[in-house]
Amino acid sequence: MSRKNVHDITKEFEEELSRYTGAQYAIALDNMSNALFLALYYEKNIKKSLNSDKVDCPSKTYPSVPCEIIHAGLKVNFTPVEGDTIKGAYQLSPSNVWDSALSFTADMYIPKSHMCLSFTGPYKTLKLSKGGAIITDDYQAMLWFKRARFSGRRECSYHDDNFDMLGWNFYMMPELSARGLLMMSQFYNLDGSKKHNKDLELPYPDLSKYEIYKK
Repeated sequence: MSRKNVHDITKEFEEELSRYTGAQYAIALDNMSNALFLALYYEKNIKKSLNSDKVDCPSKTYPSVPCEIIHAGLKVNFTPVEGDTIKGAYQLSPSNVWDSALSFTADMYIPKSHMCLSFTGPYKTLKLSKGGAIITDDYQAMLWFKRARFSGRRECSYHDDNFDMLGWNFYMMPELSARGLLMMSQFYNLDGSKKHNKDLELPYPDLSKYEIYKK
């Protein structure tokens, strides 16, 4: 029996995420905040597709969202939210990045986007304790995300690699990938058809009143 390397189980989990969400590619990460950062950083600094440094963000959302916008070298443009809650996915316009922390369902993928998923915490549809992913149909972005999450490394021994890219330590631990792969079965019916999940709705504080995000 051939021995699997540490990347194989993550690849299997990513393939299952792609199949379920309808995306061409999935890139598993250690959390969704880092998924947002990589997706925004890619659009601003690698693809250079943004025509504005300002990115729309709901005034009421999880605090890491404006953090990652700023970390990527962009500025936050808070948009008003009626009521105390937000529900489902939203776009960080004018980028093609979507915060999908509160949405995880069958065939959810929106073409030409980088949708960031969250598996962290007790409220998420897929509960892995910690974890996230980017789903996309952009082949070049997928290649960059996979190396960026792994300190710029290719998926081989660092003794065999040729280091030519800076990256971050954002990869998903294989133990979590294995758990995620096993838990994905809950989203299928006995006949193999996909189950659809309701969007989550959660309350968040009004972040627009804090000076720290107005850099």
